Amino acid sequence: MFEFEIIQELKPNDEILEIIKGYNYTVKNGKIKHLKGTNLQFIEPTEYLITYPTTLTILEYKINEIANKNFYIKEHKQKYNLKEIKQILIELKS
Repeated sequence: MFEFEIIQELKPNDEILEIIKGYNYTVKNGKIKHLKGTNLQFIEPTEYLITYPTTLTILEYKINEIANKNFYIKEHKQKYNLKEIKQILIELKS
């Protein structure tokens, strides 16, 4: 049986929380887990689930990518950076 140890709890991004505070949403904190007995680590992304005015699932990965696009929107099936995410969320508000 696999045993995981939580190494780090990933907190939500304050800038995104500020933008979506007018929406109906839930946030699930991400985690970095270590598989005991190995050197493997697994990253669970921070999940922002917006339910009103539209349904949108945004995943935030805490990794260093070359393209610097740490966000993924499930409904769009595309990666975004923080500036693009902020723009999308502001447009939803209008």
